[in-house]
Amino acid sequence: METLVGLIIIAVGSFGQSSSYVPIHRVKKWSWENFWLVQGIFAWLLFPLLGALPAASDTISLCALLTSDVAASLKCMGYGVLWGIGGLTFGLSMRYLGVALGQSVSLGTCAAFGTLIPALLKGDDLFSGSGLILLAGVSITLAGIAVIGYAGSLRSQQQEKGEQKESVQEFALKKGLLIALLAGVMSACFSLGLDAGKSIQEQAVSGGASKLFALNPVILLVTMGGFLTNLVYCLYQHRKNGSARELFSLSSGTTINNLLFCALAGILWYSQFFGLSMGQSFFQPDSVMLAFSWSILMSLNVIFSNVWGIVLKEWQGTNRKTITVLILGMAILIFSLIFTNLF
Repeated sequence: METLVGLIIIAVGSFGQSSSYVPIHRVKKWSWENFWLVQGIFAWLLFPLLGALPAASDTISLCALLTSDVAASLKCMGYGVLWGIGGLTFGLSMRYLGVALGQSVSLGTCAAFGTLIPALLKGDDLFSGSGLILLAGVSITLAGIAVIGYAGSLRSQQQEKGEQKESVQEFALKKGLLIALLAGVMSACFSLGLDAGKSIQEQAVSGGASKLFALNPVILLVTMGGFLTNLVYCLYQHRKNGSARELFSLSSGTTINNLLFCALAGILWYSQFFGLSMGQSFFQPDSVMLAFSWSILMSLNVIFSNVWGIVLKEWQGTNRKTITVLILGMAILIFSLIFTNLF
């Protein structure tokens, strides 16, 4: 029963993340770099900070927690910087491979590396016992993402008849695959950052924090590292495009509107990791479900993103075969969530 509760909590957070791109369309008269930077302040600094506050207690402050193991904190932030690179290259992967193939390769790589590398670093044997179950679960996840990617490819073929999209004109398989693999590996660094902060999480618990919130200070450290990467890139875009003035030249009404929708996007995005940290607390320590939780989050992100795609009629105009393939891929991902709980 506790495992089911943990899965539900992670699912709620994943649904929030999958909904985070919806407010983007309500931001007015801001270039991409301005929206990205402002929502990043909410998503990677403010809300992670608020989420980390419950981990503090009368015996240890949040600042003391974050500096309780300086080496671990630096590792968390370092992995966060690398994760930030993954987020930036994710868009390029879709530019050169298309949305379906680009997302499939990137998210599949992210799910696999983010799950398997921490297990390997712990010295787990992936070819026997619980390690074999974990490896099988990741393989099922990859299969599901690949099937959904194929459905996306079929959708693109059907919807592009009569017109060529820019992503198709720039299609470059070798370059796109390399970038998508890079994006996936770098994005998986978020999971590695969480694993690197185990001592900080344990310190929070020993200081009296609830297990529900003990991981949140580690999440804050990783997102701070990611914010640094994105800050540098956005400042570069400001200098290149001269777009910084947009932040201060709009009417107060438009600025408030943009801030509110950036805040909404930020809290929805952060909810995936807030939910992950709470959901993990319901799994048994050193269990396969706990090790598989990163793949669970990635799988749910793919599922809910495609559900939103159906709701927003992004699959309109496709034939029955394409929808069947999409549903099959989502069913495989759902089975991957159940598989590891069967053992």
